[in-house]
Amino acid sequence: MNAYHKYLLEGEQHGMTYRLRIPPEIFSGRQGQQIGHAAGASLDFRDFRDYQPGDDLRRIDWGAYGRSDRLLVKLFREENEPHADILIDTSRSMNTESKAGAALRLASLLGTAARNAKCSCRAWMTLGGCHPVENSREPASAWQGISFSSRLPLPEELSILPPRWRNRSIRILISDLLFPGEPAAVLSRLVGGAAALSVIQILSETDLRPSFYGNVRIKDAESGEIRELFFDDAGQKQYQDRLEQHRNNWYESCRSMGIPLTVLTAEELMRDWNIDPLLHCGCVELR
Repeated sequence: MNAYHKYLLEGEQHGMTYRLRIPPEIFSGRQGQQIGHAAGASLDFRDFRDYQPGDDLRRIDWGAYGRSDRLLVKLFREENEPHADILIDTSRSMNTESKAGAALRLASLLGTAARNAKCSCRAWMTLGGCHPVENSREPASAWQGISFSSRLPLPEELSILPPRWRNRSIRILISDLLFPGEPAAVLSRLVGGAAALSVIQILSETDLRPSFYGNVRIKDAESGEIRELFFDDAGQKQYQDRLEQHRNNWYESCRSMGIPLTVLTAEELMRDWNIDPLLHCGCVELR
């Protein structure tokens, strides 16, 4: 059993205690009874569109391919049922044992909580654009192919290939948010067409309180750029001030857009499963 599968299995087991909180405005009545106008999963055929990598191969119209030499995917009218999309930032800045492990545990927990809430779910990762995690329609312990190896920050991944999220889905971003750019620009890309969006920031203890002093060689995890820096008390304070400003920018952008932002410490989640902030913000609830 590799480490990633171990984290996914642990998250699935712990997630059995919780269920995803479904905003009441998503649907009225019983699941699957309300028919909407977006393309989704009901049996009422609606239209075709060109195949895109990651689409369900079962929805390809092979007859149309034989006639036109084009791969076309069948679209159906969406049943008005809750659906969750979980986007995991798999950039290299997340590729530490604590942050990668915490992100996978948390994504697995949330995927399991979604299933407990009778909610369909799909997980996504960033690697040359946003792609669905293999087997992510299945329980989280079956997810495969996750790699924290993207050299690009999240905003660039979103520009290359945005996730093909279901309209009116519950969306959750899991990231350290340690990339440049305006938070509002990223949030606008994620929130469009969503029933709800939650942002979960995972930071390591080193991110929060770096302990290095003196001459330090720092390598950017994504670009590979190496810089020689000198850290003394003044340098530590400058780092803390910049981190605090960056976090405040995210807080203010999320607050202005009505998006809950939850900050978790990776080591705490790995050590004692502290997800109380998710309960307090209403992202999940006890079953």
